[in-house]
Amino acid sequence: MEARQVTRVYGEVSSLPTPVCAEMREQQHEDIRLITVNAEWSQIDAVRASRLCYTQQWTLISAPGDQQNIKTVLPPGPCVPLSGESVLLSALSSIGGLRAVIRDTGGHQLLEIWDHHGLRKCLNLTALNKHGGVYDDAQFGGLSWSECENKLLYIAEKMKNTDEESSWGKDRNVYCEDWGEALTNKSTPAICVVSLRSGSLDVLSGIPADISPGQARWAPGSQSVFFIGWYHEPFRLGLKFCSNRRSALFQLHMDGHCERLTGENLSVFCPRLSPDGSTLVYLQGQVFGPHSQCLSLQQLDLKTRTTSTLLDVVHRPQSDGFAGVYEALPSSCWSADGQRVVFSSACQNRKDLFVVDRGSKKVFSLSRGLSDAIYGSWKLLTIQKDLMVVCCSSPNTPPTMLVGFLPSVGEAVTWHKLQQPIQTFDFLWTVLEVEPLPEEDNQNYPGLKFGAVLVKPRVPLPGAQTPLVVFIHGGPHSQFAAEWNTTTAGLVSLGFAVLMVNYRGSIGFGQDSILSLIGHIGSQDVQDVQRAVLAALHSHTTLDASRVAVIGGSHGGFLSCHLVAQYPEFYRVCAARNPVINAATLLGTSDIVDWRYTCVGLQYSYNQTPTAEALAAMLEKSPIMHAAQIKAPVLLMLGGRDRRVSPYQGLELYKVLKSRAAPVRLLWFAEDGHSLSRVDTQAQCFINVALWLHQYL
Repeated sequence: MEARQVTRVYGEVSSLPTPVCAEMREQQHEDIRLITVNAEWSQIDAVRASRLCYTQQWTLISAPGDQQNIKTVLPPGPCVPLSGESVLLSALSSIGGLRAVIRDTGGHQLLEIWDHHGLRKCLNLTALNKHGGVYDDAQFGGLSWSECENKLLYIAEKMKNTDEESSWGKDRNVYCEDWGEALTNKSTPAICVVSLRSGSLDVLSGIPADISPGQARWAPGSQSVFFIGWYHEPFRLGLKFCSNRRSALFQLHMDGHCERLTGENLSVFCPRLSPDGSTLVYLQGQVFGPHSQCLSLQQLDLKTRTTSTLLDVVHRPQSDGFAGVYEALPSSCWSADGQRVVFSSACQNRKDLFVVDRGSKKVFSLSRGLSDAIYGSWKLLTIQKDLMVVCCSSPNTPPTMLVGFLPSVGEAVTWHKLQQPIQTFDFLWTVLEVEPLPEEDNQNYPGLKFGAVLVKPRVPLPGAQTPLVVFIHGGPHSQFAAEWNTTTAGLVSLGFAVLMVNYRGSIGFGQDSILSLIGHIGSQDVQDVQRAVLAALHSHTTLDASRVAVIGGSHGGFLSCHLVAQYPEFYRVCAARNPVINAATLLGTSDIVDWRYTCVGLQYSYNQTPTAEALAAMLEKSPIMHAAQIKAPVLLMLGGRDRRVSPYQGLELYKVLKSRAAPVRLLWFAEDGHSLSRVDTQAQCFINVALWLHQYL
């Protein structure tokens, strides 16, 4: 295997586009309904080491006399490139078909309004000098049209208090908190409203001083705004990937009156207004504890101001397969009649598409029972007037888009592919169900099972068994679904088999599974991965038990290092991205300090200070305790700007291994953060991992 071959394979799998979002418009011509689906895609350009964005459009024609049935899908128009690096936000109005774009160009942020004749209006938001940078992240940001389509709502950084600056002599060295990893420089958001008719820009007042607003959208009549407020006192904790932060749903009226609509000590997010404006649904979870957890779906009657639970937390997967809600709701998720809510969520080793009926509160899968059941992952992009647009993929099938009308209760969806995948890959994939040994069962949460997704070449190399790469997800409360994964596809294309393990604590298996890991990291999760590996080797004899590697990032890196230390004769090689190595030394350097206590089974409070007992518990569960036993060569990949897991965690292990003359290599990406998400970084990581595995397997 040469670097040139690895680079070619990575370029092939990483350049495949992924749909990001979708919008729809419709026109009525006599008895024919014309629906235009406009999708935005993201694609990596290896030559420029950048992500490109483009749009593509399809026209759907409904059948005469049956407007809920698609008769024809016309071939798509050409892809239209967007200058993705400059576009921060974009939104299409529902009635007039106007497109609002907020663009960052030349040091100025511009608001553009486009219609069928071209650019209608352009405002220089920076020159108006009412706020700081516009938020374009999924956590806070968004762009919302008013009903009259004369006003736009968005989130931006609040201007600093000039009186306070003056009293301190404009001291630029005063520390300013922000919301942590991937939300650097986002500290104090504000809700901003632009009037297109007058060209005026207002920053709404009345928001309590101890909360940071986000996810704002207009209330019916456009005379008030619904938003989520995250409490930031006494200090901010990292928000990225953390659904357990104290927050509430608020309604802010234009006169400055602000009222809280949800309980006091909860975590809420993703407010979604019904088509008739009578009901809000939103997701709700606990404060602190696991940073990602099974959520309840709540509904708020805006007339009576009463709240009820539409879907409760699921503790164990139900008999129909539903395992709970774990993911954010899409921006549009309501049926046309407002009686059903559609969503996608982790479901054991897959991602599935569900609908819940508000009357019966029953949940139904919309992606099962298909004759063409080739997809392991279904993600709802949008639903408008009962037409769903979904993104589907599998480990051997890159993302593609399907459309279908929401059927009557109990009926199956008739799905239509907007296009065939650009290509499919000759891989075999299967889902494994794994059960712990009796001595490995959790006494507080007995009888839990977990799983894994095995992907391997259809035809092994001639005369040889296939080496196995054990791929472990981070989190730990996240998931490896049976979906397209660039790293997995690249490694299998190079001749490796890949086992993606969902140990107990992964999402999609119920809240009990998540809670079972608390206090048992470094033992239960390590045993689960090893049990899954042995199960795969036992049931798939073409795998080579003498050539097993382990890779992972964050908590997956933590487990990778644990495995090569606790099973030094079993694993031949390891590659870890931003791994947790010593939870005790990580305590004061992570943006999610609460998780450092929770993971070892301790309660967290803001005024908590470390104790010898707490630090000892963290150290005892860390890979550094077993580092002297590591024999396998270790490749470390660290982000210099990682605020979740300090890069000095990896350096700590690097020095231990170097002192013992163990084979170790460290890659340092000075400008990258925890996810190592820069295009050039991802390419370098894959190439180095593949060559490292090849060298030692």
